[in-house]
Amino acid sequence: MDSPTGRLYAISDLHVRYDENREFVTSLRPSSERDWLIIAGDVGETEEHLAWTLEVLAKRFATVLWAPGNHELWTIPGDDPLRGVARYERLVEVARGLGVVTPEDPYPVWRGVGGPVVLAPLFLLYDYTFLPPGSTTKAEAMARAEQSGVICTDEMLLHPDPYPSREAWCAARVAQTAARLDEIEPELPTVLINHWPLVQEPTRVLRYPEFAQWCGTVRTADWHTRFRAAAVVYGHLHIPRTTWYDGVRFEEVSLGYPREWRPRPWAPKLRQILPVAEPGTPGSATT
Repeated sequence: MDSPTGRLYAISDLHVRYDENREFVTSLRPSSERDWLIIAGDVGETEEHLAWTLEVLAKRFATVLWAPGNHELWTIPGDDPLRGVARYERLVEVARGLGVVTPEDPYPVWRGVGGPVVLAPLFLLYDYTFLPPGSTTKAEAMARAEQSGVICTDEMLLHPDPYPSREAWCAARVAQTAARLDEIEPELPTVLINHWPLVQEPTRVLRYPEFAQWCGTVRTADWHTRFRAAAVVYGHLHIPRTTWYDGVRFEEVSLGYPREWRPRPWAPKLRQILPVAEPGTPGSATT
């Protein structure tokens, strides 16, 4: 895991059940043999989707890190019957078998330009506390979502077993992860990698604000400062852009569905996280 002269790239929401997105994955190449790659969730919905994608990319990049998204955690009727924690643990086994770093592994240190920086892939889920405007409780937010016809498929396919709810699973993951992050040497900055945004602000631009409740937890609102983040990498929203909160760079790195990325005036590409890309250079992005 040496990276003295490479680049750290990131991508998320590859959704490889779409042929065009699979073609995009097969087109990806590092700029050097020392490049690392972050994959911030929603590779696909099946174990085959994850295994195929990680195998392709792990052969090309020096180190690959993966954090799961909600789509990987779905239990689809007729597919693998594993649910909740058992499903997540099985996907961790798949990734580890391909040499990919998961949220359950020791956090690697990037020692290339911009380092040393601890790279921390996280799995935190959400707890319905990202309330849309006009709602003060989960019940109110859910009622508004139902009225608008905006209900996340997680409600049918993402099971929290053996936890009693997704909120309980989220609380456990947040507590476990915070304890691990607290153990990082205090002089080292971090890159925090999570599928869902760590702060609610990015959800303010959603076309359907009711969807925000499936996008994170207020429990992580200060993590970018508390854990000395040099950058925060996330996806889920399918709104690729760079924003800044409390002086910390947040990178939404999603590819998204073909119907979303095809109309964009730029070709889809990996986002360069380290070293920081100058505006207008390959791998850079702006709000």
